[in-house]
Amino acid sequence: MSSTLLLAAGNATSEHRPLIITLFGAFVVATLVITVWAGRQTKSAADFYAGGRQFTGFQNGLAISGDYMSAASFLGIAGAIALFGYDGFLYSIGFLVAWLVALLLVAEPLRNSGRFTMGDVLAYRMRQRPVRTAAGTSTIVVSIFYLLAQMAGAGVLVSLLLGITSDGGKIAIVALVGVLMIVYVTIGGMKGTTWVQMVKAVLLIAGTLLITFLILLKFDFNLSDLLGAAATNSGKGQAFLEPGLKYGATAISKLDFLSLGIALVLGTAGLPHILIRFYTVPTAKAARKSVNWAIGIIGAFYLMTIVLGFGAAALLKNSDVIASNKAGNT
Repeated sequence: MSSTLLLAAGNATSEHRPLIITLFGAFVVATLVITVWAGRQTKSAADFYAGGRQFTGFQNGLAISGDYMSAASFLGIAGAIALFGYDGFLYSIGFLVAWLVALLLVAEPLRNSGRFTMGDVLAYRMRQRPVRTAAGTSTIVVSIFYLLAQMAGAGVLVSLLLGITSDGGKIAIVALVGVLMIVYVTIGGMKGTTWVQMVKAVLLIAGTLLITFLILLKFDFNLSDLLGAAATNSGKGQAFLEPGLKYGATAISKLDFLSLGIALVLGTAGLPHILIRFYTVPTAKAARKSVNWAIGIIGAFYLMTIVLGFGAAALLKNSDVIASNKAGNT
């Protein structure tokens, strides 16, 4: 059954490749138009670095969601659930709980500072040169490691959509996506990137909602049937729906899970591209509201990835998922 589904999906993808490329190109053109329009509205440093501090809590929350819900979230978490069941689902919980830290400890103080970056905030009350050196170094290090995963995810996704299989082609795709991101930021500044992220969030939520609906429709909207089919098809039975398949079986795996939890909860609150979002709203109240919107939108998204993950486990064999990508990232 699963091999037939994969073959059918591959044939359908090849048949509709021109449509896929057209839609992808249309999205790139549309976002570039938005970027150019936003760039023309940029008149000052506050416009470029903080979007003029004019975005509402809802708009900023939607942009934060677009920033956060990346290819790694859409593909990686669903793949982890498809391969490891309950333990894969723990990723979703960690990512969501992280926003409580941002809401309670980060959002309001950053907005009240009235600065552009975390380095500006720290340097305001400390020695400028060493603080800015440390902030700049940490930002570059964090961004490089984060971007490696994001660009790899973008490369996998775009290569899959465009039917590119060669290593050279995939490298070219990653480089092209990187150049495109630089263009977005350089021309549009924070205004441009904020509007692009809002568009991305709407499209991603809509697409995920559609796939979730189709999966639930296949199982007559019965979650019990979906989970039962996933457990049976995984070859692991009831263990697929219980803790311990990936974490908890050994002391090392328990330490891995503890490390993962700390990284997810504290790491999110320190992501540079998330921190700068709190400077784009006019007040601290709007900053809190934007986090509340982000929690709601991201929470709904991760609930749907649970359906996607268990749906993949129910409809595909583990061997087929791993054959496509060892980590389940497709």
